[in-house]
Amino acid sequence: MFILILGMTFFFGVHLLPSFPTARQTLINRFGDNRYKSGYSLIALIGLTLIIFGKSQTEYIPVWQPGLIAFQIAPYIILLGFIISNAMYMASNIKRFTRHPMLWGVLFWSLGHLLTNGDLSSLILFGGFGLFSLFDMWSANRRGAKKSEQVYPLSKDLILIIVGVISWGIFLYLHSYLFGVPVIQYLLLLTGGV
Repeated sequence: MFILILGMTFFFGVHLLPSFPTARQTLINRFGDNRYKSGYSLIALIGLTLIIFGKSQTEYIPVWQPGLIAFQIAPYIILLGFIISNAMYMASNIKRFTRHPMLWGVLFWSLGHLLTNGDLSSLILFGGFGLFSLFDMWSANRRGAKKSEQVYPLSKDLILIIVGVISWGIFLYLHSYLFGVPVIQYLLLLTGGV
């Protein structure tokens, strides 16, 4: 559990820097923009690595038992997260309705995982990401984040949805190889596909 929490401290700590513009600018002034970005990326990568390793090593401590309905709806909540988060990097109309597509994507991802994982380490991991997303939205709004006024043709939104569904499908397939949980097999069982 310690490694998981340490990784989350590194990962969230560095991602919180934009919430403190004075501290961020002090680091940029001291180390330069390129070294700041390199250090930021390195600390985030170390944090993410520790999170993945720490989660895989934690003891399973049950907190609640997820119900069948949770397993049925969670994949589609996560799918919504994949679609919305892609709007951060793709042209679409999503940014006209939210200032934070990536953070909403992470929030839906964490909610979907919280619904189906009733153990303590999952509560810490996915709950932590969900709370961080909410805090970061609030912080960015205070710093003046604005919705986009750019209007795109609906074909751009359709492409965004297609890319989201494809990336979601790839992660469903790879989930058992990356994290040891065969999500796609569970989903097929729940929907009567096998």
